[in-house]
Amino acid sequence: MDIIQRIARPATEVYAFAADPAHLPQWAVGLSGSVALVEGQWVSSSPMGEVTVRFAPPNDDGVLDHTVVLPGGERVDTRLRVLPAGSSCAVVFTLMRRPGMSQQELDDDAAAVRADLARLKAVVEARAVTGGRG
Repeated sequence: MDIIQRIARPATEVYAFAADPAHLPQWAVGLSGSVALVEGQWVSSSPMGEVTVRFAPPNDDGVLDHTVVLPGGERVDTRLRVLPAGSSCAVVFTLMRRPGMSQQELDDDAAAVRADLARLKAVVEARAVTGGRG
């Protein structure tokens, strides 16, 4: 299922903000309460416990795919894109149902992703108003 959030800022600006793992706690609270670079890996405290987050290499295509390694070692590959739409953009998160995941768990994940993307929108649009200080 694709979850789409439109943001009234250029794709390059949204990508640059969201691609910085240090910004995760500002918008991705479903994934990150805090984040630190530990021995070359981004480690995040999350509602699921301590997780490792690996991002796609920096690119000009708006690809923010990332792999989350859960406390038990399970890997969750996530597809996230920032797509230009004139002077604004669309952020598209593709949520996949993991094996054994119930419909309620999928619905809960979708709600968390929607909340995170709404937070990303609010943070990035506020930064534009405050000149990047928000």
